[in-house]
Amino acid sequence: MVRRIASQVHQQASRLLRAKYLTQEPVWFQPVLDNPPLPLPPKAPPQRTAYDQKPGSLLNINLRSPRPLPVYYLEDDIRRQFFRDHPFEAFRPTTLIEGEQIAPPHEVHGKSWSRLRLRGRNPKPEDAIQFALNLYHHHDMPLSEAYARAVAQFRSLRSEHHVATTFAVMEAEELGAVFLPTEIEHGFEKEKRALATWERKKEMDQNALTARKRWKAIVQKHNGVDQWTKGQEYVRLWREGVKPNYSPLLAEPLPPPSTGADFLQVVKTRQN
Repeated sequence: MVRRIASQVHQQASRLLRAKYLTQEPVWFQPVLDNPPLPLPPKAPPQRTAYDQKPGSLLNINLRSPRPLPVYYLEDDIRRQFFRDHPFEAFRPTTLIEGEQIAPPHEVHGKSWSRLRLRGRNPKPEDAIQFALNLYHHHDMPLSEAYARAVAQFRSLRSEHHVATTFAVMEAEELGAVFLPTEIEHGFEKEKRALATWERKKEMDQNALTARKRWKAIVQKHNGVDQWTKGQEYVRLWREGVKPNYSPLLAEPLPPPSTGADFLQVVKTRQN
């Protein structure tokens, strides 16, 4: 018998009985018909009928793409334009830590939020973006005008905060306060020290090169023809049995020195 799924064994046995392949019913056949097993699992394809094969059936309709629709928020366009106009705002430090719960909405919102300053004197870029969106939704203002008004108030508040901070620092320094270097200044100092090591390394390399050039080989010129003789003089001396002597000074015996000082003087002369 062909291997089948457990829930289809009785169907196969029924087909074999109709084809008279089995002469008698198995013992388990009638109990299984009285208590049929569970149907096929859901992943099995159902049997198609003649109606399913008609041209106008629902199965022949081309379904839409299963890809989700794009998610669009108006504040994304405002945020993109804001950082295009204020690129340096992206370099300001901010925290990315999220709390356990979503922060409650600010108490100033909707119709009551008519000026950006109502949420503080030092607004963040996100405050300016939300303020422009609030003017567009709750104050019946065109988006371009709402964005221009939000940006103008944001710039004025940032300028006011910058001037106040600068004068506060000057006043504190006048009263004797000492401020430690910031992280940016600390980074600049580390960069200067690194560049100074490059200069010292360059000087050390130059000194080493000068030290190597200080010692030069002194070649003693032998008496004779300075032109190249193509080895003729060497062959002639070889045939005559004369062995060449390339160090005549070292091969000569030392004269008997009279004193120790004279001996040292001769050795120094040989070394030089």
